[in-house]
Amino acid sequence: MTIGATLERVFSPLLIKYWRWRDPPTYDPPRFSMNPSDNVQVPMNLIMPLADTSAVGRAKLAKALLGAVEQVVAGLNNTEIVHFGRFTIVDGNLVMFSMYDGDFANYIRDFIYNVGTAFDALLSFVKDPPPLPVESDPDAFIEWVRAHDALQLPQNVVDLSDDVLRLPRDLAITLDEHENVQLFVYRAYPAFSAAQIRDALDLGW
Repeated sequence: MTIGATLERVFSPLLIKYWRWRDPPTYDPPRFSMNPSDNVQVPMNLIMPLADTSAVGRAKLAKALLGAVEQVVAGLNNTEIVHFGRFTIVDGNLVMFSMYDGDFANYIRDFIYNVGTAFDALLSFVKDPPPLPVESDPDAFIEWVRAHDALQLPQNVVDLSDDVLRLPRDLAITLDEHENVQLFVYRAYPAFSAAQIRDALDLGW
């Protein structure tokens, strides 16, 4: 390891702590846009730490999820705004990746109405879950999901520099504070909603 790399490893954490103290960054959550193409294929990366990360705990979760697949699929279809949804166990977390159309809070309300019962069963395996059943307090669940949705970085904070002293301060501080961060999203057909695509393909609901 070079002297420069050693100095960077030693002093970078101190530099980030100083930046955070002096000028902490703030990122507003994605909001509904007046540009229609901004409101389709909106990503959500819901990261839910598991209460029991052992093989047995994960097996119990998998059994509960697999037993609820038909209800989850039917519920997501009923929302008419979801392009795809995927449940994955990653490093002790149950993660739901999805792409939806429209406003975040409306999506979660639709989710509660259509999939709430099945989701309650899954949340029983999650550490520090929201109040259950989720339909009893929709606003609390919306805020819980917002807090567990991986931060979506604005693209204007990204710099390809290898030098920590030239990295954008907000980016370095944010990556120090957030273990899970969405860096980039590719949308193959950004101007079309899930409903438009299904109608065009005559898939129905």
